[in-house]
Amino acid sequence: MSLDAKIPVGELEKKWSYYKSHCKLVNPANKRKMEVIVVGTGLAGASAAAALGELGYKVKAFCFQDSPRRAHSIAAQGGINAAKNYQNDGDSVFRLFYDTIKGGDYRAREANVYRLAEVSGNIIDQCVAQGVPFAREYGGLLDNRSFGGTQVQRTFYAAGQTGQQLLVGAYQALERQVALGTVKMYDRHEMLDIVNIDGKTRGIIARDLITGELERHFGHAVLLCTGGYGNVFYLSTNAMGSNATAIWRAHKKGAYFGNPCMTQIHPTCIPVSGDHQSKLTLMSESLRNDGRIWVPKKAGDNRKASEIPEDERDYYLERRYPAFGNLVPRDVASRAAKERCDAGYGVGSSKQAVYLDFADAFMRYGKIECSKLGDENPSPEKQRALGVKVVEAKYGNLFDMYEKITGENPYEVPMRIYPAVHYTMGGLWVDYELKTTVDGLYCLGEANFSDHGANRLGASALMQGLADGYFVIPYTLGNNLADEIYNKPISTDHPAFVEAEKEVAGRIKRLMSVKGQESVESFHKRLGKIMWNKCGMARNAQNLQEAITEIRELRKEFWANVRIPGNIKEFNPELDKAGRVADFMELAELMCMDALDRNESCGGHFREEHQTAEGEAMRHDDEYMYVSVWEYTGNENWTMHKEPLNYDVIKPTQRIYK
Repeated sequence: MSLDAKIPVGELEKKWSYYKSHCKLVNPANKRKMEVIVVGTGLAGASAAAALGELGYKVKAFCFQDSPRRAHSIAAQGGINAAKNYQNDGDSVFRLFYDTIKGGDYRAREANVYRLAEVSGNIIDQCVAQGVPFAREYGGLLDNRSFGGTQVQRTFYAAGQTGQQLLVGAYQALERQVALGTVKMYDRHEMLDIVNIDGKTRGIIARDLITGELERHFGHAVLLCTGGYGNVFYLSTNAMGSNATAIWRAHKKGAYFGNPCMTQIHPTCIPVSGDHQSKLTLMSESLRNDGRIWVPKKAGDNRKASEIPEDERDYYLERRYPAFGNLVPRDVASRAAKERCDAGYGVGSSKQAVYLDFADAFMRYGKIECSKLGDENPSPEKQRALGVKVVEAKYGNLFDMYEKITGENPYEVPMRIYPAVHYTMGGLWVDYELKTTVDGLYCLGEANFSDHGANRLGASALMQGLADGYFVIPYTLGNNLADEIYNKPISTDHPAFVEAEKEVAGRIKRLMSVKGQESVESFHKRLGKIMWNKCGMARNAQNLQEAITEIRELRKEFWANVRIPGNIKEFNPELDKAGRVADFMELAELMCMDALDRNESCGGHFREEHQTAEGEAMRHDDEYMYVSVWEYTGNENWTMHKEPLNYDVIKPTQRIYK
């Protein structure tokens, strides 16, 4: 099938207004007849379910956690972007649009990104109305801080727990609809397949994770809001339950997959401490506002940070990128840290870490506080003590978290950080309406590929999730459901539901019947090592080809030797995990195929064969100015289609942050 992004006509600034003014509508009486399934209740899913319930649709919402409040959106720390220009520092909708396009290395759609920037201000207003406790300045206005890839302050935040506060706001809106009866909540349920009838998605097969029973659910439309697939690498900043099963099953039922190799590495994570670890912990990018990143100038220097004088420290981001300094985008900062560590300048026992140091911030803020008190010649001790209090007010929970995990007090010694897998820009391909290549099936938030290109700027994930849920899908879904008002609900006894449930049951039975010797966790860890070493921060053709071969061999071994204790008809987390890891093993192969096909470096996709003399990413716009869109053709085979990316407003240039 041909790819139609359905981008509205007209000037970029007017496309979304034009769409909203011309889309079809469903009247309130008919909305009450329409059934919508929302899978996933993080920011994208909870906001979508709440918004659609408020409009009057009959919504069923599913999550595998025991409550929507457990969704991984809760882990976001640093903030959410919006172009309100409260700081009067030159921000605008266009600048947010430009920074996002440039930050994504010119591999995102202009129309989608502009819409995201356009509705960003509405998101903040919505969340404030819900009671989200954003930080405020002395005068009462909402406060802002900087994030990587920008030269303005546009990131709204609630200390270091912005995701948690935003999710509580969306959760309250969702629970209001649950109480009103417009939304029915199914927690501890996992979607294991979609049901297509006559070319349209008409429902899902879900498994009750407590009883093990399979269930059939009808919907005039299905919205997948299930997050990213970073856990394909095993070690990532994602919650351990985060997975790709929903979008992967949809992909195998006809939904195309966009840019699967585009993975974001976050530069500010607590380093790996040993093979015992099952996940990594993110330290917010907001820390790069005030923390300075450095390594010793001497390779192999084993002195403590406090013993290394200032003139023997290399603030390498400030040296290499003076215009942006420590606030370069995530992919740039991550590769720079890797380069320093690979060259022998890493710190800590593993030598796979760099310092994030707040000593200067303590003194800078302390001087300001002393000035407020009229003390123009404070002692260094007093100045530092007052500065620590300011930093504690801004980042205290993050500092506490670091100390609990590492046993080191970051107020006394610099933090040690290293890059880790964080976010996936790839996902199901969607058009401007957030609709996949299967009618009736939509994909929102991180689960789709749409708004970030080859790299996501910090504080844009929360922005996209809430934009899609609160402000985009209510219009685009209605535009399509307007043609469905004469279609009555389809019985779940329909042969398509019966067949889909049979397929799911057969797959579960096949997993349980292997009765091998190796745990699911062991296979997952082995897969993660292949992916991190050969399709991680840096990739090359030989490693990617080796990875594809190794993944295929590992997958065969998995299906021959995996051990899953327990039974099907009971609470069985190992069985749940086995299904997710089996899907990761298929997705991993596609990720490597996509990375191998794209012979260029852009954003989070860094091919070692394609870099400048200074080690920066080298794009090849004449050959790769497109979205890689993969169609599953059966028997572990794929066909690639291309969606051309046309830049009418922004001229792609070499990405420079110097």
